[in-house]
Amino acid sequence: MVDVRYDIAFKLYPYTRVPAQDAAAVRHPVVIVGGGPIGMALALDLGQKGTPVLVLDDHEGVGQGSRAICFAKRTLEIADRLGAGQPMVDKGVVWNVGKVFHGDDKVFEFNLQPEPGHKRPAFINLQQPYFEKFLVEAIRAAQEQGAPIEIRGRNAVTGLTQHADHVALDVDTPDGRYQVEADWLVACDGARSPVRDMMGLSFEGRVFEDNFLIADVKMTAEFPTERWFWFEPPFKDSGQSALLHKQPDDIWRIDFQLGWDIDRQAELDPVKIRARVDAMLGEGAEYALEWTSIYTFQCRRMKKFRHGNVLFAGDSAHQVSPFGARGANSGIQDIDNLGWKLDLVVKGLAPDGLLDSYSAERVHGADENILNSTRATDFLTPKTEISAIFRNAVLDLARDHAFARPLVNSGRLSVPCVYDDMPLNGTDGLAGPEMTRPGAPCVDAPLRQGHLLDRLPGQFTVLALNTEAPEISDVGGVSIGTVSLMTDQDDPTGALAQRYLGACGAAVYLIRPDQHVAARWAQCDAEAIRSAVDLALTRGAGG
Repeated sequence: MVDVRYDIAFKLYPYTRVPAQDAAAVRHPVVIVGGGPIGMALALDLGQKGTPVLVLDDHEGVGQGSRAICFAKRTLEIADRLGAGQPMVDKGVVWNVGKVFHGDDKVFEFNLQPEPGHKRPAFINLQQPYFEKFLVEAIRAAQEQGAPIEIRGRNAVTGLTQHADHVALDVDTPDGRYQVEADWLVACDGARSPVRDMMGLSFEGRVFEDNFLIADVKMTAEFPTERWFWFEPPFKDSGQSALLHKQPDDIWRIDFQLGWDIDRQAELDPVKIRARVDAMLGEGAEYALEWTSIYTFQCRRMKKFRHGNVLFAGDSAHQVSPFGARGANSGIQDIDNLGWKLDLVVKGLAPDGLLDSYSAERVHGADENILNSTRATDFLTPKTEISAIFRNAVLDLARDHAFARPLVNSGRLSVPCVYDDMPLNGTDGLAGPEMTRPGAPCVDAPLRQGHLLDRLPGQFTVLALNTEAPEISDVGGVSIGTVSLMTDQDDPTGALAQRYLGACGAAVYLIRPDQHVAARWAQCDAEAIRSAVDLALTRGAGG
């Protein structure tokens, strides 16, 4: 029996007894364990493609506490494709500018999106409960249109048996236990993943000897909507670093670096937390503590993300430090990569070996995030005297010298992964811009009507620029879309040409369903497209 007690921000899928609880185990094409942002985004993606999916979550909605708050441009673009992006941007706090301080002095500031012509900002700050709520609302809208998505709240997976062609799950509910079977199981059940534990799998990586206090406070303040970060902050008892961020509803995120050898219970005493916040905000500041927590940096991942017919995504597969906003954002990139592949495998349009490429590409992405997160953590928390001297010398130089500023690492912020040198990449037959090479995510650009990414649907797409697109509608049953644009007609700012043509006069791009470039050419024919699609589906060699 399950008796879940937690503070609910949004009760989105209350427990309801279903007929399956009184019958023999029902087989589902895809079962997702975990109803957080990663699980819900994957369910929405699969359901919109017509693949039946069941979500099992041990809660009934979204818990209290802001948790993840920084959602990056690429995440918002993925949310747009899923039909949930606009409510997130409408509710979120948009920001592009960050400032770095050392003590009382501002070292420098940066703009994460200095170039115009993108539909979405570099980041929004939005409490995770809202992010999840908007995903579930998009799921409800998709269900009304016939999308085969089912969510069962207070259904906790407590046992797992892996077979050659399916997975059998024991599920506990308030009315007792029953069984569910899945052709494919996707674990999106968080850093303490019960599925991972049941399978005897583990993380590899590093746990950093430091602790950080999160204090979300509700207040009315005149601070700008920017990311402010202090090294050796001037306020009393604030530790080696501090961070201030604005969220919706007059909530502000404050982080304090506490060090390693602490009494966690004592540090979570509201009196002690208020003393730290008072020192930062100034005497007489009026605020209320909304949510507090202490976390330890961990940069770890599973060795691989596919284990037979069980796949892992998000925090269940990898963990990084919160500085840099790489947790939830990298998890959304996981499901962006996995969704189209799993959909085509379930439908018999691609071999299940395609799912090995999910593990390969997202392990590559996790390693990139872990590398950047580890570098940031080492810069934030120097463990030797010489490391501290180097860090402070870099900060001193950065005040007046631009060359030193890239060396300052207050948590390099999330950027989408480029799948360089990955097996699904096809021909690069274009001396075009580096930013849109095979493996890279498509870069947005304003068109005379709308934006480029809104024109790229969740399927393979041929993007033809200043040339005719080869006539091809499908490859082996996989639909191929076509978008044809002329820069003299459709590119009012020149951004499309700059980002996709460079010095070239024309180009043809093959875009994957997750909007990553599969291949590109100065010119090509239908056979070259077919070959590149087959390569991207692990069905054969590409040209």
